[in-house]
Amino acid sequence: MSDNPYRDARGNKDFSVTDPSKTSHLDIDPTRSGQAVPADGDAPFLIGENMTGGYGRGADILHDCTVAVNRGEIAVIVGPNGAGKSTAMKAIFGMLNLRKGRVVIDGRDITALSPQDRVAQGMAFVPQTNNIFTSMTVEENLEMGAFLRRDDISGTMEQVYELFPILRDKRRQAAGELSGGQRQQVAVGRALMTQPKVLMLDEPTAGVSPIVMDELFDRIIEVARTGISILMVEQNARQALAIADRGYVLVQGRNRYTDTGEALLADPEVRKSFLGG
Repeated sequence: MSDNPYRDARGNKDFSVTDPSKTSHLDIDPTRSGQAVPADGDAPFLIGENMTGGYGRGADILHDCTVAVNRGEIAVIVGPNGAGKSTAMKAIFGMLNLRKGRVVIDGRDITALSPQDRVAQGMAFVPQTNNIFTSMTVEENLEMGAFLRRDDISGTMEQVYELFPILRDKRRQAAGELSGGQRQQVAVGRALMTQPKVLMLDEPTAGVSPIVMDELFDRIIEVARTGISILMVEQNARQALAIADRGYVLVQGRNRYTDTGEALLADPEVRKSFLGG
């Protein structure tokens, strides 16, 4: 077995489906006190529970929406355009205020925390666009990902280079000169430099070729094998559900279907309505 935690001998498809059904239910109107509060009960590693909210003073986009992921699990959020997929992701990361519901990571209620404080709690978020520093080199981008760390980052950088070998070859090149798929590798690599417990990806394969998409999904699986939880919004629903332990189909900001990725792919109604038959 390699010393790199992102590679092991178990194979990309060897994963077990965990059951995040044991969740507590609590509706609150949070205040952003900046304190992480211990949560009671048995729950998934990360859960955005009964989330209701939107942007600013506008109308609610999420309506009692719940999304959860267990340690080392891949959870995928899919649905039609305008379903609130990215909004759910941003709500979990603290980028909008919830009018109802809560967010809990590793048993601690972080609903009141800002996004930067959630990073310190072990969350890393890769947005769909504007997710790299184009004028910086690849290596400088990775170094920026470790801005909160005070320890030696060389080991983690080596692991990222082993996960994405092309980045080692281009480490002195400006990130803005890379292809779309390579830029996504830089963005994911920079997020991994924080040594996260949860990696959140907003449409990581948008605009890339099918070959690059498959490669990115393989790398995402490898990351999950190390015990990092993956929460992903993805437009390529069929391919994403094929690697997902848990899938969420959202419609108009509400949960429509929740099951294992395999079960959702086999569901005739899901296939007809959301996967093109």
